[in-house]
Amino acid sequence: MTIELPSLSPHKALQNFDTTTTPQQGVEHLLRLRKVLSEQGLSGLIIPHEDEHQNEYLPEANERLAWATGFTGSAGAAIILLDQAVVFADGRYTIQAQEQTDRHYFVIKDYTATALSDFIKSLKSGLTLGYDARLHSPDGLKSLKMAANQAGIVLKSCVPNPLDSAWGLERPSAPMAMIVPHPQDYAGIASTQKRHEIALDLKARHIEAAWITAPSSIAWLFNIRGADVIRSPLPLGQALLRADGSAHLFIEPKKISPDLIEHLGNEVAVAHPQEIDQALSALKGKAVAIDGQVSSAFWLEALERNGAISVISEDPCALPKARKNDTEIAGTKAAHIRDGAILTTFLHWLATEAQETLPTEIEVAQKLEALRHESGLLKDLSFDTISGFGPHGALPHYRVTRASDLKCQLGNLLLVDSGAQYLDGTTDVTRTVAIGTPTQEHRRLFTLVLKGHIALATIRFPKGTTGTHLDILARQFLWQAGFDYDHGTGHGVGVYLGVHEGPQRISKALNKYALEPGMIVSNEPGYYKAGDYGIRIENLQFVTPAQEISGGERPMLGFECLTLAPLDRHLIELDLLSATERDYVNSYHQCVLEKIAPLVNSEVAAWLKRVCQPL
Repeated sequence: MTIELPSLSPHKALQNFDTTTTPQQGVEHLLRLRKVLSEQGLSGLIIPHEDEHQNEYLPEANERLAWATGFTGSAGAAIILLDQAVVFADGRYTIQAQEQTDRHYFVIKDYTATALSDFIKSLKSGLTLGYDARLHSPDGLKSLKMAANQAGIVLKSCVPNPLDSAWGLERPSAPMAMIVPHPQDYAGIASTQKRHEIALDLKARHIEAAWITAPSSIAWLFNIRGADVIRSPLPLGQALLRADGSAHLFIEPKKISPDLIEHLGNEVAVAHPQEIDQALSALKGKAVAIDGQVSSAFWLEALERNGAISVISEDPCALPKARKNDTEIAGTKAAHIRDGAILTTFLHWLATEAQETLPTEIEVAQKLEALRHESGLLKDLSFDTISGFGPHGALPHYRVTRASDLKCQLGNLLLVDSGAQYLDGTTDVTRTVAIGTPTQEHRRLFTLVLKGHIALATIRFPKGTTGTHLDILARQFLWQAGFDYDHGTGHGVGVYLGVHEGPQRISKALNKYALEPGMIVSNEPGYYKAGDYGIRIENLQFVTPAQEISGGERPMLGFECLTLAPLDRHLIELDLLSATERDYVNSYHQCVLEKIAPLVNSEVAAWLKRVCQPL
């Protein structure tokens, strides 16, 4: 198949570059919310980013944090008081939060330094803070309640959510996308087998049922997909899995596609969400597993209210879902090869035409989306493309809008982080490209990032190793030069599911989950010079089975790279690379050339051959 370089022909655009809430609107919404809080006798409201399903990417109707503040990051929170408003964001988003909110009304805090619980402890006693139990995990709410008790503050569960009341008729409707079967040709394992294997574990632990609310777990367990959540093919609903392998799936009737019932089979009953209370009442006196981190406190309270014996335990789907089977690995490899051809065509455009026309950040994102759309296989983006030139590249999770759109200029760097959803795989890749001639500083920092990327890509490690153990590999060269980055080095990735998937990850933060064969993780060290430029190199890779090493004593796991797209060799400082590191880059580029060149047109193939020449 040859992918021709398309023009930006009109198509149904996936990414919207208009801001959902401007700083001015955020102030207007803040004042409306405070009016409702005052009328209800509340001193304030806790607003997490998460919704009723603890989603990272939200349906428009659930973007409560964005509506109340203007901040659109995929992680964060706010505490709105009658006399002050505080937005909490981590190192990825603090600058973005400052840009998207009115600083006369909102204070921005880095919650890695000041947690919500710490802030609550600092408030004067006697306040009454409202919260929506649907939006907090049991573990998270427990921490907030402990802090409130210490400060002499009352936390009050609010139904309905005061924010929803303030939003009123302007609030978008709840999503009602059709739920469709995900063929076993892509899933690899039948839903029946998945359910019964998990049921055996429940039975062994003397647990009679598991209450599952994570949309990705529901999608994986039943081999179904939906479109309720932006950028992820997820259905919103709840499920009850019993220790005999049978299940109840609670979804809105409007979402049931014609062939869904037959696909689910006789062991799965589909019911209306209004029937949940009846189903929970039948669990009286029975042990029911519920995840204390990903389910909402609302559901824990509902189980206990109905007399069930709650067993706080991890989502039983999380680890099996993370360990990709052979079919899923084969599918995601195929998806990455196809996407690699698209990326390479895009990088050729950046290296040639774009160096003359100097496109804007939006035009860069639109070009890449158009190329993916032209493949005819794109189901969705896996997240909004991060197209950041110069100072915007220094914002790790920057999202370009028409108000922030910068035009590329010669002499600086462009960072493009993007991904796609295909039926057989989910991609996520970052490339940093020089526009014009890079500076010596650009080359040095890019190469330090590259050295860390190579160290993580090539490591061998024993069974039981977690991402916490490996994180330093990617940072070591930056640390030695006095630099670092404020985000994790790697996150799990699904297969036609979420682009961010646990429970495994590679970061400084402690993580107890060992890396296991089949797990997909990103490898994305970076460097960000505030107000100037950003650098990130990201490939996806999966954990390979343990192998004997000649002369060694223990079998070792490793990584195999999935992402196939050339690096910008203009940014590589050869003198900083060891011979082994040069060999890695040459070997990687040779693999890119062999697998991608046959899939692109002759002009792109000739360019790819040049840029993949040995260093």
